[in-house]
Amino acid sequence: MWNKEEKQKAYEMMISQQNELIKDEKNWLATLSNASALLNMSLPNTVFAGFYLFDENELILGPFQGNVSCTRIQMGKGVCGEAADTNQTVIVGNVKEHQNYIACDSAALSEIVVPMVKDQRLIGVLDIDSKEINSYDQTDKKYLEDYCKQLLEVF
Repeated sequence: MWNKEEKQKAYEMMISQQNELIKDEKNWLATLSNASALLNMSLPNTVFAGFYLFDENELILGPFQGNVSCTRIQMGKGVCGEAADTNQTVIVGNVKEHQNYIACDSAALSEIVVPMVKDQRLIGVLDIDSKEINSYDQTDKKYLEDYCKQLLEVF
């Protein structure tokens, strides 16, 4: 596990790299595809890094890196549906102890989900799973929310 300083430096580097990737790219699919690859490459212990996109009344799997995953998630269901429904970032330290968890990959032990909202409209969520318990904290929340704000520029 990283210490706080290492984590902050890694996130700052990742956000800087993301800024370069999106400065000339305006296509949301290309942007989210590269964003999921960058997250997967930058965050140790990641088993899934990707996006679920809002489509009328559910979330549908978008660009991601990792193992095969759930393709549709109802609002309010699972950690992704919870974050989308409340428009709040959700951190789960141990998915096996979270009542509303949907098991898509048995390798996932902790999770963070950040809602992506632009002009009061839900675009989707960023979902990251780790193979370690308690991988995510307030530092992850802050930087991943900033990361999502960057990405929303293409929508």
